[in-house]
Amino acid sequence: MGSHSNQAPPPAGVSGEVRAAMDGLRQLVRLLRVSARASERQVGISGAQLFVLQELAEAGPCSINTLAERTLTHQSSVSVVVTKLIEQGLVRRSRSPQDGRRVEVALEPRGRTLLRKAPPMAQARLISGLRGLEPSVRAGLVRGLEAWAHALGSDGNAAPLFFEEDEPSRPSRRRKQQEPPDEET
Repeated sequence: MGSHSNQAPPPAGVSGEVRAAMDGLRQLVRLLRVSARASERQVGISGAQLFVLQELAEAGPCSINTLAERTLTHQSSVSVVVTKLIEQGLVRRSRSPQDGRRVEVALEPRGRTLLRKAPPMAQARLISGLRGLEPSVRAGLVRGLEAWAHALGSDGNAAPLFFEEDEPSRPSRRRKQQEPPDEET
């Protein structure tokens, strides 16, 4: 039994555009999903965690805010991922040797070892591809995606890294008291 709808058919050409947009979205999601699965299979961490590790390896020790800029993601999302990487012993958080007021994250030796056998992440390809678009095409894409998110009612929310949970794991009170804060001062 098929479902029936009382909705009028879309205007001519709209179905083709909607299908093309959905096909493009499916291709991007597939690229991200395949990349995330490769990360989990080859190195045992999520694609988002590997992407942050790779960016941290390129940047060297840096603040959460700098890492958020490098990943083009909100600071709170990066902080969630960094917390998980710290719990796994891949990253450490410490005071900057140059400025004791500043907190930095840096790779641990175990994180560097993991990166040697890690696959490249799709997020880097997506960012590179976006940067390579003509400015007018990129601006149109931004307007379109923002309008789409607004139509879905999901605009205005800080988006987490791809396929990563929103909620940070909660450190124990004891650990929280011993670690320096996440924020720069």
